[in-house]
Amino acid sequence: MRAVVQRVSKASVTVDAACVGAIETGLLVLVSVGQDDTEEDVRYMAEKVAGLRCFQDDASKFNRSVEEVRGAILAISQFTLHGDCRKGKRPSFSAAARPEKAVPLYEALVERLRARGIEVQTGVFGAHMQVELCNDGPVTLLIDSKKDF
Repeated sequence: MRAVVQRVSKASVTVDAACVGAIETGLLVLVSVGQDDTEEDVRYMAEKVAGLRCFQDDASKFNRSVEEVRGAILAISQFTLHGDCRKGKRPSFSAAARPEKAVPLYEALVERLRARGIEVQTGVFGAHMQVELCNDGPVTLLIDSKKDF
């Protein structure tokens, strides 16, 4: 499971000209499920995202998580994070999970985050979405349940 996590002061997602999710202070999390991902990857990602200390404390150090600042999460499914651009000019998405596997794992991630008391807004899985954000910092981090960067 892969995620691009951006600290935001606001973010929203629109489908067919209708806003389907919006947050203020918190994290925009773009999520991709891989073919070999399991519930263990979901657990890892939920723990990592919820506990990620990327918000500043009074000394301007990254010491607070989204939970600690009572922020929200906008979780957007984005299979293109599993795109492999190493060969040729067209990315290969063969490592991304098919929807029948990806949807339940993506939804399990959202539910695990909500179970921690975090407000979680979402996009629409598989839809063409317009995502707007104000990246605060900017702070952008990569998380992959299968490898360290």
